[in-house]
Amino acid sequence: MEADEAGTFDRLRAGRKELFEPEIARYRGRVFKLMGDGMLAEFGSVINAVECAVALQRGLAERNASISEDKRFEVRIGINLGEVIVEGDDRYGEGVNVAARLQQLAEPGGICVSEKVTREVEKKLAFGFEPMGEQRVKNIAEPISCFRVTLQIPESAQSDQTSQKPPKLPDKPSIAVLPFQNMSGDPEQEYFSDGLTEDIITELSRFKSLFVAARNSAFQYKGKSPNIRSVGRELGVRYVVEGSVRKSGNRVRITAQLIDTATGGHLWAEHYDRDLADFFAVQDEVVHTIAGVVPGQINRVAVEEIKSKHPANLTAYDRVLRGRWAFNHWSEGLAKARDWFEGAIAADPESGLAHACLANTYSLGVFVLGLSPDDALARAREHAERATVLDPANAQVNAYAACTYTLCGDSGRAVSHAKHAVALNPNDSRSLNALGQALAYAGDKEGALEWFARSEKLDPYLPDDDRLDFICDCHYMLGNYDKVVEIHRNYQAVPAGLFLILAAAHAQLGQMEAAKDALSKYERDRPREHDAATMARYQARMCAKPEDRDRWLEGYRKIGLDV
Repeated sequence: MEADEAGTFDRLRAGRKELFEPEIARYRGRVFKLMGDGMLAEFGSVINAVECAVALQRGLAERNASISEDKRFEVRIGINLGEVIVEGDDRYGEGVNVAARLQQLAEPGGICVSEKVTREVEKKLAFGFEPMGEQRVKNIAEPISCFRVTLQIPESAQSDQTSQKPPKLPDKPSIAVLPFQNMSGDPEQEYFSDGLTEDIITELSRFKSLFVAARNSAFQYKGKSPNIRSVGRELGVRYVVEGSVRKSGNRVRITAQLIDTATGGHLWAEHYDRDLADFFAVQDEVVHTIAGVVPGQINRVAVEEIKSKHPANLTAYDRVLRGRWAFNHWSEGLAKARDWFEGAIAADPESGLAHACLANTYSLGVFVLGLSPDDALARAREHAERATVLDPANAQVNAYAACTYTLCGDSGRAVSHAKHAVALNPNDSRSLNALGQALAYAGDKEGALEWFARSEKLDPYLPDDDRLDFICDCHYMLGNYDKVVEIHRNYQAVPAGLFLILAAAHAQLGQMEAAKDALSKYERDRPREHDAATMARYQARMCAKPEDRDRWLEGYRKIGLDV
């Protein structure tokens, strides 16, 4: 600062903006305080905190390699695991104070962690931890047992990795839920952490797309800190869910993380802070949320790996996953999804899920691809019926069949299959979503919005296309035209068909210039095979109640369509 105050400050700020803040965000941390040349950050997972610290030191070393020594920054990092006091956006307490003291004990370019941190992560991460002994620090009465992170893989871990062959895994994604650790210091709370673990195992087992290790297999690791790669080999699973429960007074913090046993890398982590006024309600909420999010995260990884395979080597299930990915990501397109699902059926004609997905693709293709309505909806029904005969107890099969019947205008069958899907697996956000869609066109718009809200709470990572299309429809049929316009403003990639709905909403509000603009955007983006009047009539036919049908037709007539 003495030699070059402005330049030093600029480099400090650039390092924070270009390296520290992005890396902390990538590992799901949050900076809650800046102090000159220092910062404090909070993480929901201690493993994420250590991995982030290592990434920061390595990243800073790379930046320093390209500049002169007198302009380099070196930082010290301290990590502690402990309770904090929350006040607004700030954090206080001994947990924070110890982290600050550990930072002072670290070497420039180094990381110093507490014994609690080491115990939690040493067998789960490929870094060495060297003991520094007990250290007395300012304003902390008891000495702190400290460890230095060595930033390289220990030789023992390297030999362990090279000597072990990769496990033979099941054909479908496989997962184990390890016993959640009771961090409360109260043995009586073991029943809460064990019950949480057992319930997550039960709820994940509802997903037919997953192989879930049995409770007895997972509970052999209770009270231990096993190497995650070893767990993968011993149980024959690709993924592990683990976490902890920390109760203080009438509050509880539950952390959970999803780990890839092949790499030891974290795929997802979250923490839940709840009031224990209703003990069982808290347990149910957290269990359903974790069970709802984890399968989607696993499928995301599976699809990325499938993309690297040669098409000739893909199984029917691989093709279904690729098709669902294309179905959910318009960049690949619905037509591509149809090709994948048809390939899956060619590989396995008895795959109920492939038939159900293809059915939904055909029914949605009327509106998105401009497919001939009579032919496409006939094919959609045929595949939906085949799917539910082949695999009637599969929640996802019933959910896709329900969506198909909704688009075909068969509300009775749509609601029936959607309710069956939710009963089979209340943790599957798509099943909840399917029930919302079915209820919307059956006439229960308020009920539909409740199910959409539950779906979003259960899995906020589900692509918006599935929900927002039908949420707009609900609000239109309820006469909430302003809400339809508001949703479109926040929509990132508006499909062509939604411009037609937006035009009708503007017309109902008397905003004819805006209605004409929306209609012109529809004409610009629509498939060439589309005809606005035909699409409007088919949408109106989806309605079970005459008043809903009349409201659609009224709006479309106001924008000049002959319906």
